[in-house]
Amino acid sequence: MNTAPEKTWFGQPRGLTILFLTNMWELFSYYGMRTLLVYYMTKQLLFAQEKASFIYGTYTALAYFTPILGGAVADRWLGKRNAVVLGGSIMALGHFAMAFEPLFYVGLATIALGNGLFLPSLPSQINDLYRADDPRRGRAYNVYYVGVNIGGFLAPLVCGTLGEVYGWHYGFGAAGIGMFAGLMIYVFGRGYLPPEPSRSRPAAPVGAQAGNRHAVWWLLLGVGVAATIFRGAYEQIGNTLALWIDTGVDRAWGAFTIPMTWFQSLNPLLVIAMTPLLLAHWRRRADAGRDTSPALRMALGALIVAGAYLLLAAVAGGADGARVGWHWLLAFFVILTIGELYILPTGLGLFAKLAPPRLGATTVASWFLAVFTGSLLAGLVGTLWTKTSHAGFFLLLAGLATLAALLLWRLDRPIRRHS
Repeated sequence: MNTAPEKTWFGQPRGLTILFLTNMWELFSYYGMRTLLVYYMTKQLLFAQEKASFIYGTYTALAYFTPILGGAVADRWLGKRNAVVLGGSIMALGHFAMAFEPLFYVGLATIALGNGLFLPSLPSQINDLYRADDPRRGRAYNVYYVGVNIGGFLAPLVCGTLGEVYGWHYGFGAAGIGMFAGLMIYVFGRGYLPPEPSRSRPAAPVGAQAGNRHAVWWLLLGVGVAATIFRGAYEQIGNTLALWIDTGVDRAWGAFTIPMTWFQSLNPLLVIAMTPLLLAHWRRRADAGRDTSPALRMALGALIVAGAYLLLAAVAGGADGARVGWHWLLAFFVILTIGELYILPTGLGLFAKLAPPRLGATTVASWFLAVFTGSLLAGLVGTLWTKTSHAGFFLLLAGLATLAALLLWRLDRPIRRHS
């Protein structure tokens, strides 16, 4: 672990910029493909909506299940750096395969496999850039999350426009180029990253240490269950919400019709704009001794997301089947993004903070297990889209987010005891 970063970029260790840019381009490829996926299945492959939603949910679930195995492989055998390079290479091949219709399922499976090695190994290197008492370490995950959303912002504009205007396969090909760019940044920037920790098997804990470790794993399981429930609602933004944007939203802006894929850029754009403001707000609260604990911050975020879906329920219910103005969708994304910034980067940082020694990638992978189960839940929930009213469906999503908030609130006190 670096004792003190001698040289910085933007006030942070230089390695954070390498991880930031690598992640940005990897997420460009992921969100670029995800933006097109439901539209490609329903408009090109002519899948029924229920089948397309289930495949979408199953794919995103598998993409976040493979990191459970990949994190263990990285910690025990490959090492984090080798896992990132190998996983990124496999993912690039999968994205290029998506450009060919007969390789549709092969491409999805290949991306999910490469993601298993790549995803837990990249963010688990953040902690190693800082001393344990460095106050920048907790906020580094929010900075890293901005990289996620720069890629997410650019992806619908580039891949979405290419796919919608010129052909779906051009959009998938652009996603593959983005993945390759991120891989090259990582390979040539590895000199700024922390050294690889020992990959020897950690010594078995004894006595009170073993009891504390078991308690931590149970707490992380509880947070993971809450995150699963939350993602059952949150992940609809790329699934059923995308379908509603196509059929239920008036996208006219004067004589111009806003492409449906462009709305997928609103969420990451707002993350980029809002993150500095929230970081400044949290820093002022911390300086005043009124910092919010991670679990309570996450609970508040889930409630804010519930409020965003309540807004859509009210708007859809009042439209009486007519298209609603796109400004309501903008308001929804503003509220949703505030809630997202409270819960998602905080959860990733909490898992990394509580990780046992030499199990960093494995523990971070456990956070992505919640993304797996939540994505699978989102796919199942998405099958209800055509079986209920739009207002009723959005109310269901608000209820899921509220349930997640209640569970996180109950976990706050035991988490603070073990932090």
